[in-house]
Amino acid sequence: MKVSVEWSTPAADAGVAAAVETAKAADVIVFVGGISAQLEGEEMSVDYEGFAGGDRLGIELPALQQQLLEKLRATAKPIVFVNLSGSAIALPWADQNLNAILQAWYPGQAGGTAVADILLGNYNPAGRLPVTFYRASTDLPDFKDYSMTGRTYRYFAGRPLYAFGHGLSYTSFRYANLRITPAASGALDVAIDVANTGARDGDEVVQLYATPPAASHPREHRALCGFRRVHLKVGESRTVTVTVPATALRRWSEESKDYARPSGDWTIGAGASSADIRTAATVKL
Repeated sequence: MKVSVEWSTPAADAGVAAAVETAKAADVIVFVGGISAQLEGEEMSVDYEGFAGGDRLGIELPALQQQLLEKLRATAKPIVFVNLSGSAIALPWADQNLNAILQAWYPGQAGGTAVADILLGNYNPAGRLPVTFYRASTDLPDFKDYSMTGRTYRYFAGRPLYAFGHGLSYTSFRYANLRITPAASGALDVAIDVANTGARDGDEVVQLYATPPAASHPREHRALCGFRRVHLKVGESRTVTVTVPATALRRWSEESKDYARPSGDWTIGAGASSADIRTAATVKL
């Protein structure tokens, strides 16, 4: 006796109509989308359109998901988009048309609980993006161009959708009184006063960015040189101190063929992301 098992691939839009009808009866729509770890990675055997060996040839959301989101948007219901991906996704339409976007990466077995806690307000998030989220694939150089020009927050001259270091909270924070003091071994001690000005306790990730003298590295906008996560209760203010090691101020010297700290006026900025510098000061090194 022979047993044969056949699989018929469902149509690309299978279930879309039913999903939209279900959404019409909901108070809030939570759409979980993005891509899969089975699609992006190192040297993977992926033969789907838009992928090459685990590399993505475009950063846009898959077209079928975009189309479904637009149909859900037509229901006029509030929509929360939970995006799953291991890298940046271009989400300009979602940014303009949806009520909230939560980047959940590829969570583990407790990921669903973590997402629910954030959406229900049981937890005040303080995550920060470790990569830049661009607006479109056209923001980036050619896929096979490996130069750094136009890539990452350090060299990108455009306006990102979500900058490196970006992240939101259910409260707000104020920065003031930045002080920079030279320390031992070429390090810098940076102090900044941070206050929780919102209505909930929460964590802030204070980020420091260094811009070297223009003559030494004219292409680089800024580079993360230190950070510290601090918990502040409502109305609380605290002086946050971060030591910037000398190694964070080194740059490659073509002349000496070695790393060295450029001499001149350095700018140290403190803020909530690479694009949200709240205050800055200059120090001569």
